[in-house]
Amino acid sequence: MRDHHSPHREHGDSRDGFEKRHGRERGGRGPRVFAPGDLKLLLLALIAEQPCHGYDLIRQIETMFDGAYSPSPGVIYPTLTFLEESEMITGDAEGGKKRYAVTDVGRQSLSEQAVALDGVRMRIDVSKRSLRGHDRPPEIHEAVHNLRHALQMHHGRWSPEEILRVRDLLNDTAKAIVDGPAVQPAPEKAE
Repeated sequence: MRDHHSPHREHGDSRDGFEKRHGRERGGRGPRVFAPGDLKLLLLALIAEQPCHGYDLIRQIETMFDGAYSPSPGVIYPTLTFLEESEMITGDAEGGKKRYAVTDVGRQSLSEQAVALDGVRMRIDVSKRSLRGHDRPPEIHEAVHNLRHALQMHHGRWSPEEILRVRDLLNDTAKAIVDGPAVQPAPEKAE
């Protein structure tokens, strides 16, 4: 990983620390489907809706993505183990397969993270469109990268005023994107 604070930048980096990125992310594997923590929260929510086996969870997530993405057992089962060790779920072996159910600790965690779970479901909808070929244009992808980079470069000492300023900038931008382009009235014809 490149140190963006180093005075020796790689050829092609701009002076402001923002870089032009080309190609696919993360070693050519394509876009990340889940943000850190999203899968844990999603699995916990699905298990809370109905106790089930790991394979059932894989199929439910695949259905959420309209078949465009299916998580591997190598991602699902370690996450289930983490949730079980955190006492958020229990796993009862029946017929050689574990059936998972949510615990009171898991329900409490879900209750505390309801807003985050809404964000996960929203990101799934965005990822689903992206995986089906409706990805962002490269210019938008680069701008999102630059935003992430700017946040990472922040010195980390957030004053209350700075928190509100950045929050408002990000929320206003998100709202403007969702609202779409402003509709301009058609010019009136002179007769």
